[in-house]
Amino acid sequence: MRRQRVQSWIVGGLAILVSVVVFLVPFAFVVLQASKTATEASDRAFTLPTDWQFVQNFVAVWQASDGLLLRAFINSAILTVASVAIMVVVAAMVGYVLQRKASRLGPVVEFFILAGLIVPPAVVPTIWMLQGLGLFRTMPGMILIEATFGLSFSILLFRAFVGTIPRELDEAAIIDGAGPIRLFFSVIVPLLRPVMVTVIVVQAVAVFNDFANPLYFLPGSENATVQTTLYQFQGQNVSYPNLLFMDMLLITIPPLVAFIFFNRQIVAGLTSGAVKG
Repeated sequence: MRRQRVQSWIVGGLAILVSVVVFLVPFAFVVLQASKTATEASDRAFTLPTDWQFVQNFVAVWQASDGLLLRAFINSAILTVASVAIMVVVAAMVGYVLQRKASRLGPVVEFFILAGLIVPPAVVPTIWMLQGLGLFRTMPGMILIEATFGLSFSILLFRAFVGTIPRELDEAAIIDGAGPIRLFFSVIVPLLRPVMVTVIVVQAVAVFNDFANPLYFLPGSENATVQTTLYQFQGQNVSYPNLLFMDMLLITIPPLVAFIFFNRQIVAGLTSGAVKG
């Protein structure tokens, strides 16, 4: 027993050490660079600043390009909330139907869901399609893109979780006179809260941190998202590494806070369908 305790302490200590090295050290590096002058930050040295410029750099980043960062946070918030809302509603419905209803089209639908996880997105054809629909360089078009790219993963999570819900609940609701819509929204949806929290947090962080898709499908400074604001501090003719790291620090805080507060719910939702379904 004592030997097992010693081994558990060793394993726990190693896990903490790995966590510190993998997560806290890079975060501390970003904070230090964001507190330096441009000359010091250009050296990329893991040292304390000789002249702390944290507040000055924060103000400079927030006021750069006539408040571009504020507009980017608003755009990213709209994009994240709308696209994640579509993912949750559609994925919950599809996951419930795939798990509960046997159909000849089921394998075909599952094939396309898995293809959405495996096949990389085609940028040029997608741009052509958006241009044909009049949605290129618009927020509604970008919302549909993000919702589509995250739908496959969300459907798989919801389907696995629905498999843990007893079918007797469906049968009891049908006996009481509930139709399909009432059955889903009154009986099933309240039970999906753990996996909903998981999908919301995971996909919200993914959409908020997405850099490539807004760069391709939502160009223009008026449509800037938080990730694309990094361009204004690092380019061919301009380089402000201290402001670049400050910008990185600011756009890292919202996802970090989300993971800290919803860590247990994320793990519960990801593992809920591992035993049954």
